[in-house]
Amino acid sequence: MRIAICSDIHDNIWKLESALPGMNRANVLIFCGDFCAPFTLTQIAHGFEGPVHAVFGNNDGDQHLLMKMAGEASTVTLHGQFADIEVGGLHIAVNHYPEIAKSVAAGGAYDVVCFGHDHTLHEEQVGETLLLNPGEIMGRFGRSTFMLLECSDRSVTVHDVE
Repeated sequence: MRIAICSDIHDNIWKLESALPGMNRANVLIFCGDFCAPFTLTQIAHGFEGPVHAVFGNNDGDQHLLMKMAGEASTVTLHGQFADIEVGGLHIAVNHYPEIAKSVAAGGAYDVVCFGHDHTLHEEQVGETLLLNPGEIMGRFGRSTFMLLECSDRSVTVHDVE
């Protein structure tokens, strides 16, 4: 089982379109927040072939419409501010903020903790917990990236988006 992890699209639907073929090499997609507009969620729902687990970011303004659109997309689960999920035998926490993610990882209750917000690639082992920030799809700082996590051995690969 393979999981695609991405964050911080900020309505850059062109970069998202370029990222989706690579993310579709995974069985499940985790999104760590900041769709921004609801049409970005729709693009993910139609472009990713498997289940999607997503949380809100600080720039997701119309949360009501995002929840409505997620409800209409049978493959998308929008968890709110925090997701506590089981995927591929891994117990995974997802939220948008680094400070929360670091505290959750330090608690040791999860195999993997994913976050976004600061647009910075990050992979760290905190005790038995893997702490991951996939960077940004947006490309604000020049590099658009997502991660693929192989559940069987917890190996992570970073993929650049053209």
